[in-house]
Amino acid sequence: MTNQTYLAYDFPLLSVLWTMLAFALWVLWFFLLFKIIFDIFRDDDLSGWGKAGWLAFVVLLPFLGVFVYLIARGKGMGRRELEQAREQRQQMDAYVRETAAGRPSAAEELAKLSAMRDRGDITDEDFQRAKELVLTDYAPQAPTPPAPPTAPPPGDGGPS
Repeated sequence: MTNQTYLAYDFPLLSVLWTMLAFALWVLWFFLLFKIIFDIFRDDDLSGWGKAGWLAFVVLLPFLGVFVYLIARGKGMGRRELEQAREQRQQMDAYVRETAAGRPSAAEELAKLSAMRDRGDITDEDFQRAKELVLTDYAPQAPTPPAPPTAPPPGDGGPS
């Protein structure tokens, strides 16, 4: 007889569940720890010494530091996170507005061209060419099919 040990007998189902729970709590603990560290650096109301003190407290005495931070400054964490989300949203909206307003629409460009033609600044021929350019630039481009391969002409002097 060999002296084999089976993992299933040494590590029953309840132990697997407790291990999974411990691992999940460990991951949550690190998530909370890093969230607090990021909140310390995000807070503009804290001075440099205040940030250094809270950071040292949270890093050197993690359990006590995290719980004291949550009790003392936990309500402000949510407000700071909401403010940051609002600022990011406003910046994104401003970027989208700036980018969308950067180029006039085809209708606006055609109206300008028509006004230039009516004033006599451009000829009808120039208007038609510019109109085609505007309309082809704003229209969805159809993919161009690849050119079929051409065979070399007979008798090109190649090897026979």
